[in-house]
Amino acid sequence: MITIEHLTKAYGGQLAVADVSFSCPPGTVTGFLGPNGAGKSTTMRALVGLAEPTSGTATVGGRRYRDLPNAGRSVGVLLDAGAQHGGRTGREVLTLASRVLGVDRRRVDEALERVGLAGRPAGKRVGQYSLGMRQRLGLATALLGDPQVLVLDEPANGLDPEGIFWMRGLLRDFADRGGTVLLSSHLLHEVEAVADQLVVISGGRIVAQGSKSELLAGTGGTLVRGPDRALLAKALEVAGIGISAGPDDALVADAEALAVGQAVAAAGVVLTELRAAGGAGLEDLFRSLTGSSHEVQEVQA
Repeated sequence: MITIEHLTKAYGGQLAVADVSFSCPPGTVTGFLGPNGAGKSTTMRALVGLAEPTSGTATVGGRRYRDLPNAGRSVGVLLDAGAQHGGRTGREVLTLASRVLGVDRRRVDEALERVGLAGRPAGKRVGQYSLGMRQRLGLATALLGDPQVLVLDEPANGLDPEGIFWMRGLLRDFADRGGTVLLSSHLLHEVEAVADQLVVISGGRIVAQGSKSELLAGTGGTLVRGPDRALLAKALEVAGIGISAGPDDALVADAEALAVGQAVAAAGVVLTELRAAGGAGLEDLFRSLTGSSHEVQEVQA
């Protein structure tokens, strides 16, 4: 259980985060979203003991990170995939981490296998790794101590589409087995695919938080596409269904798919695509909440 309560962090006279409060219960993935400079990294650094709060608390299981016995066995952390010794091999990085954590050396091979770095990649020096390979090694390090909590800042940077899909499954499996995940990412579609709840921060303050379904309710609609866009639009308008421009030549109808399909069928208009338009829901929500970093209104769902 991650609990952030009235967290404030100032650097000199500059507030990085102000009165931030949210929690991440076991069995969930929490997507922590916000534009650059919004306060995500500061909040996560305070949580794992790398920044001292000016006021408020950031705890795991009711204890500060620095007060946890052998913290790496409770909390797996990946904040910067580049912060690894470039002269060591992947296996050496994990072997040293296993000694610090006091875990069986056999877990090194298990971790390398789990993140797809077993075999030849394990023997390569980290300085020769791509960014995606460094991300995988960082995840292996975070998972090495078999923690109950993961704190991950932009873990998908540098991963190819297959790697992103793999990471999504890994995090979903971790949460489904009772783990707690706090995930910061700019890849909104991936966050939407894996997160159970969302926390949005802008200008150092929380502007929205709640379950994904609560926050995205009403932001979707139905995407429709056909060979004659004008006829399609007219059929929906006649049926009293509001429309807006969608991607490419598609339309987004403000109604459920069944109602849209029935209206179009009644008009005798041909459809080539009919599906939920939820893929843009989180992007729309994000833009609406973080469009201005100067005027922040606190909204909670």
